[in-house]
Amino acid sequence: MSRTISGVRFDLISCESAIQAIQQWSEKGEQNYVVVTNPHSVMLCRRDREMCLATKSAGLVLPDGVGVVLAARLLGYKHSGRVTGPALMLNCCDWGRRFGFRHFFYGGKPGVAEKLAERLSSRFAGLQVAGSLCPPFRKLTDEEDAEIVERMNAARATIVWVGLGAPKQEKWMAGHLGRVQAAAMIGVGAAFDFHAGTARWAPRWMRMLGLEWLYRLYCAPRRMWRRNLDSPLFLLGVLRQRVWSILYRHEAVPGQPPDGKPEGNVE
Repeated sequence: MSRTISGVRFDLISCESAIQAIQQWSEKGEQNYVVVTNPHSVMLCRRDREMCLATKSAGLVLPDGVGVVLAARLLGYKHSGRVTGPALMLNCCDWGRRFGFRHFFYGGKPGVAEKLAERLSSRFAGLQVAGSLCPPFRKLTDEEDAEIVERMNAARATIVWVGLGAPKQEKWMAGHLGRVQAAAMIGVGAAFDFHAGTARWAPRWMRMLGLEWLYRLYCAPRRMWRRNLDSPLFLLGVLRQRVWSILYRHEAVPGQPPDGKPEGNVE
């Protein structure tokens, strides 16, 4: 159920379907990565070619953010709702126990990945933790990077959870596809802090209403206000796509005329 929204191809599937896809990758010995994409990430794709290519190459692109779901409705696409990074992590840890998933946690501030693994192990009895690692906040040397990959592969992880933040985590996963032998690398950003207890997750009622963005803006206004400026730009792109779809009666992609020849830097 893949559909294009403002130039980005989304898999508008449920969380359960995403986990089943990961299980199939594992059974077939495949390696892929998953990105959870919100309106801010969509706009990053339009400004950053490397981010765009990383998102385009993902095995699954899941709709994180109420704006993406609202856009799907506006465009007339069938969808299964949001699949946010924090929720995907919890469900994978829960449901993945029946499949024998082994989890490796990579990212976060010093000590966060270890605390995350500890808290999730307490919450989900029988959770298989393959390892955890917090990389330094600088560019790694080739030797350091190779050592990290070797450690992940030696741990025989089914899923490598990546908490580096966008667009760094998307680019990291794209650059390590085929090197990291896990069935799936999944970029979940702030989910590391939420589930490790080092940052506050929005109350359940706000998550149900799709107001996490408002809660995060309230908690960290200096850091979040700039990225929230992308929401109206995203909406304009969706409205443009809707107009094109009405005029030309097909799934139009902003920046791409009806003859299919690309324009601009969306690709």
